[in-house]
Amino acid sequence: QVQLVESGGGLVQPGGSLRLSCAASGSIFSFYSMAWYRQAPGKQRELVASITSGGSTNYADSVKGRFIISRDNAKNTAYLQMNNLKPEDTAVYYCKSLDSWGQGTQVTVSS
Repeated sequence: QVQLVESGGGLVQPGGSLRLSCAASGSIFSFYSMAWYRQAPGKQRELVASITSGGSTNYADSVKGRFIISRDNAKNTAYLQMNNLKPEDTAVYYCKSLDSWGQGTQVTVSS
């Protein structure tokens, strides 16, 4: 089972940017897909973006054109670059691989 640790969340103004990181333990990171999810207060957890071991990506319609998911297999790390952030992007962001979840990192978009 892989262990995941997110970082990079914080408070940002609308229109701003943040980059989230997800560091994974173990040498098998490169073999598996990674995904970012988010959960806003009172809402269900939703898929934001995913990336396969080969680098194919998929995005929720709400973030297409603004967010970019990537991975660096040499560093066992996945990233989520978030641009043009909106207040509705406020949520706890989680990374997931196989059946493992990180602890989450808070992203707050507010003026």
